[in-house]
Amino acid sequence: MDSAASVYSAAPMEFQPPPTDARAVMVDGQIRPNRVTDPRILTAMRHLPREHFLPRHLAEFAYIDDDIPLSDDRVMLKPLITARLLQLAAPVAQERCLVIGAGTGYGTAILASCDVSVVALEEDDTLRAVAQTALGRHAPVVNLLSGKLEAGCPDHAPWDLILIEGAVASIPETIVSQLRKNGRLVTVLRPDGGPGKAVVVEQGTSGPVWVESFDCMTRLLPQFRAAPAFSF
Repeated sequence: MDSAASVYSAAPMEFQPPPTDARAVMVDGQIRPNRVTDPRILTAMRHLPREHFLPRHLAEFAYIDDDIPLSDDRVMLKPLITARLLQLAAPVAQERCLVIGAGTGYGTAILASCDVSVVALEEDDTLRAVAQTALGRHAPVVNLLSGKLEAGCPDHAPWDLILIEGAVASIPETIVSQLRKNGRLVTVLRPDGGPGKAVVVEQGTSGPVWVESFDCMTRLLPQFRAAPAFSF
């Protein structure tokens, strides 16, 4: 069982710091010491109430340094993974961005704060309902859509940036093909369910070029467990 599952049985803390203090502790204790330097990401994480992006019964776990289980097969990524993936994505102002597996919308809201245009795709009705409320409050410019994650969003392509917010066993060619020339895709690659590695896939002139970045571990998105057409 993933270690994150332990939050379900964790005893309530005797003292809960105010949310603003908890956000500061998260940024200064978890994020900045681990080579996250993008001021847009740090500022957003200091100000966005992470607890608003969780169902009420999980709000007390908002600032733990771990994935938070949202269902049997979905999690909210730990804050550090969210921050490092977004920094790796290096969003540029006015870019068109797609978030696949947006979950409850926290990573999407941080991305939207970088002055980019964001479409967020989530097929789980329960998670999307939480995201709808939270994004409506904190990032109303986001266009939140329902749809199959493994299909991406071809109707609105091409994209400058695609973020798959979770781990994948491989990256479907159908999603890579939705990138604009020189566009990039960022996700966590876990072939065969093994160790995870953050990767960037860039749509080059003669085909996709991928670069491995940092080690990280999170749960495989159920829609991307099988290894379809495009793999490394």
